[in-house]
Amino acid sequence: MSASTYLAYDYPLLSVFWSMLWLFLWIMWFVLLFRVVVDIFRDDALSGWAKAGWLVFTIVLPFLGVFVYVIARGKNMGRREVAQARAQQQAFDSYIRETAKDGGGTTSVDELARLSEIRAKGDITDAEFARAKELVLSGHGSGTSADAAATSRR
Repeated sequence: MSASTYLAYDYPLLSVFWSMLWLFLWIMWFVLLFRVVVDIFRDDALSGWAKAGWLVFTIVLPFLGVFVYVIARGKNMGRREVAQARAQQQAFDSYIRETAKDGGGTTSVDELARLSEIRAKGDITDAEFARAKELVLSGHGSGTSADAAATSRR
């Protein structure tokens, strides 16, 4: 029996379970540690010295530092995270509003479609449509060429 075959049979299922549990707890510990460090820097109520003190405490004595931080300031960690998420959402919403406002003008395609609808209704002739279309395509007909052609007909 070779060494690799022996190793395959020597690791019982319960040991696999415990190994996976410890790996999961180890990963959770690092997630908690990084969240605490990020929260230390995120908190505007703390002075620079207080931030430095908490950071040194969590680096020098990580288990004790993180657990004391979570007990002492854990209640507000969630509030700060929610406040940051709301601020990011508001910034995103205002960016979308500004972008939509800037690009909200009519394009030449919109104007041509509108001219085609007016011609299909019979409000303008083919000659007026051609003249308005040339204005739109040359860039001189911005926004009101279809209205101008319709009112010139009346």
